Parts: sequence; structure tokens; C-alpha cells
Amino acid sequence: MAVLNILKEQNPQDNETLRKKSRPVDGITPRIHTLLDDMHETLVKAEGIGLAAPQVGVLRRIVIVEIGEDKFEMINPEIIESSGEQEEIEGCLSVPDLAGLVKRPAYVKVRALDRNGKEYTAEGTGLLARCFCHELDHLDGVLYIDKAEETYTPDELEEE
Repeated sequence: MAVLNILKEQNPQDNETLRKKSRPVDGITPRIHTLLDDMHETLVKAEGIGLAAPQVGVLRRIVIVEIGEDKFEMINPEIIESSGEQEEIEGCLSVPDLAGLVKRPAYVKVRALDRNGKEYTAEGTGLLARCFCHELDHLDGVLYIDKAEETYTPDELEEE
């Protein structure tokens, strides 16, 4: 396993990649397994809760989400149901030193494939729903700052 480089929105070349739409995964291969393992190691090292393949320069529809005991590897994920609304502060490993106030659904249901190609659904509320939405946005080249009503630096957040 390896820790991968996380692309940063502030770097023009990285930003160009982050803004592209990812392609579906056609088949589960050993390379997909390696990517999932490397993404997990990268997420742990970065102390994040979610990571999408485009954030490590791979334009494939793959995300991982790890919040406490909830751990998901999602291949070709899609939101199939959502409801309610929540508005919270979000950050992103690809947009360091900035946070933003973003509206998201309060509940989300996602359909995806696991690392063995088996279809499953996952449901989340609160932070988990927010993370599902945030990571799936990456697959379409959308960053949370595109949806943020306001953005803040770490110093501004401390003042509140």
C-alpha cells in the first residue's frame, strides 16, 4: 500500500483534474483493489473522513468514507434517495485552509458496488449523509466551495 498525493484546488494543474467528470469503473480488477487500499492509507494519513479517486488523480467513480465504525468503499456510487436539509460547515482535503457553509440533504441513500463487485445500498443522516454527498460531488468535478454560501479561513472559524 502507498500514501497517494492529494490534489489541491489552489494548484492550477490539480484544479483542472479535480474539475473533470470521472468515468465509471467497468470491472473490478486488482488495480481497483490496490487503488482502494492506497486511498484508505492516504485517508488515514490525512486524518480525513472521505476521499474520492479524483482527489488522488484517478478519474474513476470510486469513493471511500470512514466515519467512526461506518466504513464504505463505493464503486460507481449514485444517490438514489434523499430528503430533508441540513446546513453545516464543511472542509476538504483538496481545499486546505478553507471551510464553507453548505446546504445538503439531511438523509441520503446511495447505491454502489463493493470491492468484490457486489451491489449494495447505504443510508446516512447528518455527517454521514453530508460526506456521501460531498464525495460523490467530486466524481462530477464539483467542489464544496462551488456550493458554499460563505467560506471561512481557520482564523475566522476560531473567532466564531
